[in-house]
Amino acid sequence: MLKSNIDKATGFEKRFENIGTVVYENSNSGSKAVAKEIADLIKVKQSQKQPCILGLATGSSPKGLYAELVRLHKEEGLSFKNVISFNLDEYYPMEPDSVNSYVRFMKELLFNHVDILPENCNIPDGTLSKEEIADYCDAYESKIEALGGIDLQILGIGGNGHIGFNESGSLQNSKTRLVALDHITRVAASSDFLGLNNTPRTAITLGVKIIMESQRVILMAWGEGKSNIIKQSVEGQVTNLVPASFLQEHDNVTFVLDKEASSKLTRINTPWLVEKIVWTDKLIRKAVLGLALHLKKPILMLTDADYIENGMSDLLADSGPAYDINIKIFNRLQNTITGWPGGKPNADDSKRPERAEPAKKRVLIFSPHPDDDVISMGGTFKRLQEQGHEVHIGYQTSGNIAVSDDEALRFAGFVCDYNAKFGIESLEAENIYKKAVAFLENKKGSEIDIPEVRYIKGLIRKGEAHAAAKFIGLPDAHIHFMEMPFYETGAIEKKPLGDEDIELTMALIDKIKPHQIYAAGDLADPHGTHKVCLDAIFTAVKALKPKKYMKDCWVWLYRGAWQEWNVDEIEMAVPMSPDQVLEKRHGIFKHQSQKDGVVFQGADSREFWQRAEDRNGETAEIYHLLGLAHYAAMEAFVRWHF
Repeated sequence: MLKSNIDKATGFEKRFENIGTVVYENSNSGSKAVAKEIADLIKVKQSQKQPCILGLATGSSPKGLYAELVRLHKEEGLSFKNVISFNLDEYYPMEPDSVNSYVRFMKELLFNHVDILPENCNIPDGTLSKEEIADYCDAYESKIEALGGIDLQILGIGGNGHIGFNESGSLQNSKTRLVALDHITRVAASSDFLGLNNTPRTAITLGVKIIMESQRVILMAWGEGKSNIIKQSVEGQVTNLVPASFLQEHDNVTFVLDKEASSKLTRINTPWLVEKIVWTDKLIRKAVLGLALHLKKPILMLTDADYIENGMSDLLADSGPAYDINIKIFNRLQNTITGWPGGKPNADDSKRPERAEPAKKRVLIFSPHPDDDVISMGGTFKRLQEQGHEVHIGYQTSGNIAVSDDEALRFAGFVCDYNAKFGIESLEAENIYKKAVAFLENKKGSEIDIPEVRYIKGLIRKGEAHAAAKFIGLPDAHIHFMEMPFYETGAIEKKPLGDEDIELTMALIDKIKPHQIYAAGDLADPHGTHKVCLDAIFTAVKALKPKKYMKDCWVWLYRGAWQEWNVDEIEMAVPMSPDQVLEKRHGIFKHQSQKDGVVFQGADSREFWQRAEDRNGETAEIYHLLGLAHYAAMEAFVRWHF
């Protein structure tokens, strides 16, 4: 069984955490640990000739778990013949063969690959009439109770703290029922349904009462995007506004997290408040900058009393007085600011983020989608080009699923009109566009696009990316469309990262032999496209490390439209003037298909250019609040050492 790492002898962490938590390096190792516990339980039940009653979850969190269970079955002979499973929930209404049904999800990820008996797989029925649902839900619960309850319940967690589809406001004694989905939940799911309008408004969910009656509960959460709600659930008060907090009152529950999901827990984020620590440079920087922001004071205004009153007297005793610590951290932060992201020629670079030499660098910017480059680092991109570096852009995926059907129809219509106007005859092209238009006009909700439609949508994204890169000033030979195969499924669900993806990445790096690589360092979703693209780069760079040119290559990570690096993490901050902010906006505007109600808007109603400007402006404002120069905006980077 997974054990919490709360120190019961000292009680340090128990002061903050009301639920046992286990933190793993990544989601892969966490998933394997949970799979081992499940496998051990199944084997114990087999030895006792008893059924093993499992409560199963869907969503992104358990994908790695199911992959490992399948591996254990195929490679180590783990049998599921004694397993009886009950899934937490299902959208309503929902046909079982729909792309987004949890029936299909469970079959494709687990049931079709192990020897569980089909009659032992229980998933709420999304095809019932509303009049049938109440009796059905009662029968679903009765079946669980007749088997003696759930032996082990697997949970994920929603951004609002929901477990199953027990949304904010659910009561602790709530039963299995039809529920209305919270707007936050629907927005989070909207990408799967290609837009909020297509996303179900209701679902059938197992009640909190049955979950709390499970013998054992494991909640899995991966990525920075879950860090805030994990902290609320583990350290906050028990409240129906955060249903996961009910688990504080369960006597056998463990939260299994990766480093990113655990990052806001007190013992991770501010360990000096929990126990005596060794004050490393990294922790000192994090603590001092956090203190200054908490007190809304410039760094150089912090006093001895500020340190003492905020749990940092050990630091003061080791490295004080406050002034000495303050000036050290202030200088470190000031040295992150540079208007020369490629290094300043003929200058002392001992305190600069980048090397002065070579004065003209070969630069390779990787962009997961065709607009991430200009959204995330458009100002830096343009500055690198203007300062005479040899800049290349590698667009890793086509981004085709992010183009609306209306946009594809408009584009198809334009091509037909263009050909007709200029007397261009191409029977093959005409047939392709006719086929695409016929499909789009009769497309069912969430239906996967046919290849012709995906190609049209990809052409739209490619044209926009080309226009943006040309706006920055890149020649055609420096614009590379990689079209990594893992992405090209036509669905939200992608293939795993494969050898061909890595080989494509290695080939582009080897061709350019860059002094600088820029990559999207987004870790919010371990299964997201940005993370897969980043893994491909990391794997490629490590494989190429023995090459002579790689000794001169530095890798810088930027963040996407959804978040920014914490100020204590930033190692290079590139300031922008108001005019440069406006130029960046114009570059983003080249991606017309991603304006005005895009397919994957997320929970944020702002357009991408607005998010970018607000985020860059907030970074500049944080630097100003800490006592440094005031700029209109800043783009931030962290160096990855390989």
